[in-house]
Amino acid sequence: MAASAFFPEVCVYAQGSPGANLPLSAANHGRILLVLPFDNRSGQPSLDWIREAAADLLSSRFAAAGFEPTTRADRIYALDHLGLPEGFQPSRASSIKLAQTLDADSIVVGSFTTEGSDIVANASLVEVPRLRMTEAISSRGPLEAMIKVFDTLAWKLTGELDPSFSVAEETFVAEGKGMRLDAFEQYIRGITEPDQAERLRHLNLAVKLSPDFSPAWMALGQEDYNNQQYEAAAAAFAKVEHNGPDGLRAGFFGGLSLLFSGDYPNAEQAFADVARVLPLAEVVNDEGVAISRQGQDGTALFVQAAADDPRDPVYHFNLAVSLKRHAKTVAALNELEQCLKLRPNDSEAQSLLAAWKSPSLQPASDSDAGANADPLERIVRTFDAAAFRQAAMMLDEMDAARLAKLPSQDQAQRLSAQARTYLDRGLLLEAERLYQSAVAADPHFAEAYAGLAEVRQRSGDAAEARKEAQAALALGPTADAYIVLAKLDLATNHLNEANTEAGDALRLDPADPTAQTLVRQIQAQLGQSQ
Repeated sequence: MAASAFFPEVCVYAQGSPGANLPLSAANHGRILLVLPFDNRSGQPSLDWIREAAADLLSSRFAAAGFEPTTRADRIYALDHLGLPEGFQPSRASSIKLAQTLDADSIVVGSFTTEGSDIVANASLVEVPRLRMTEAISSRGPLEAMIKVFDTLAWKLTGELDPSFSVAEETFVAEGKGMRLDAFEQYIRGITEPDQAERLRHLNLAVKLSPDFSPAWMALGQEDYNNQQYEAAAAAFAKVEHNGPDGLRAGFFGGLSLLFSGDYPNAEQAFADVARVLPLAEVVNDEGVAISRQGQDGTALFVQAAADDPRDPVYHFNLAVSLKRHAKTVAALNELEQCLKLRPNDSEAQSLLAAWKSPSLQPASDSDAGANADPLERIVRTFDAAAFRQAAMMLDEMDAARLAKLPSQDQAQRLSAQARTYLDRGLLLEAERLYQSAVAADPHFAEAYAGLAEVRQRSGDAAEARKEAQAALALGPTADAYIVLAKLDLATNHLNEANTEAGDALRLDPADPTAQTLVRQIQAQLGQSQ
């Protein structure tokens, strides 16, 4: 899900090694996972949607934990490549073949059944290089708490994949607490339903039930885009969490939707937002198109796109058109000839080259000239997800190299700052993972322990939250640690202690809005109790 501005979305961290505090590419550490849909052994066809739900939930948690799960789209593409239908339930041999097609190192295979009102989920790991399958791991709970059941299963599987992984089970479970099961079911039905009208019905119901459910907005936007309902698509893509795993893809397709809707200024902004994070050639090109549609000069962006991907004839064609429009004929001819070298059968480029080389053959009247006017630059409609992931991993490695050169305290500070961005967005699993890495980098960095305390407090583990906050304060006074203690004591009605701790936090950081709010809340309750 993006180094510099996109670090929190693309950095993955290997745990339990001397370099555990450094961002590392999952692909370089045998951590690419293929999670297959679970086998429905309940005998209830109405629960078939849980097959894909299990794969979706586990993949989401693995990604948050720093692994590299393949996407559903990758899996469907690989099945098609192997000549297998989307709903195919692979055997062990075909699972391994599928994993090899996707370059996955491990496969998660599983099943679920029901026992009374409970759902029981079982899963095993297959290590592809060694063709070894682990013992099955189980998780169970009430069917209405299905998300928690699979969150717990994901935590157990993560321990099998990396025994040194130290994120708490409560943090995994907290990731799914805000997800409505009914909305999640409609989303899964929406992405798996073969009928297009039914897909739209389910996805619209999902976002109605849960207006902040970003994956459902992404899927709905894609449906509207594919149906050329561009204004509706742009509105849906705008609802996707900007900093989430779908943020860049939503930004790109949102830009296309705006472009096709004729909203060129907002299309330009959408592409620019994506390009600031990851300036892939297709993004930069389409930003240039949006600029040129406004009668402005997008040449510089077409130059950048052609330089980034010189083997794509579209970028040379667009650069040629833009150069010619701005009276740079010689350079335009060179670019058009380069386009034709790469795509000799491009009839439009052939006609254009002939016209530009023989201006005397241009039509005399304006009405004839209109038919032979310079064309518009071409729009690139595909977002190369593989190129994005490859670029993201390269950024990871660059950041790892930079981080490795820093003193341990600076490493811990940098990691804690990144963890804070996750925490502010409510992504507890990702935040805990980075705070743990910060502690590994510098065991004396109080801010990292304070961050862990807040993670524990938000995930509902009061005892561990208090322990981490006290560990932070043993290293030095921090407002965040005092705030956690104040919240814990306020929750248990220990108002005097909470008042003292909130006051300590406010003295350390008088501008902290959380400390200010806590002081007001506590003093109001103290006044009521007196």
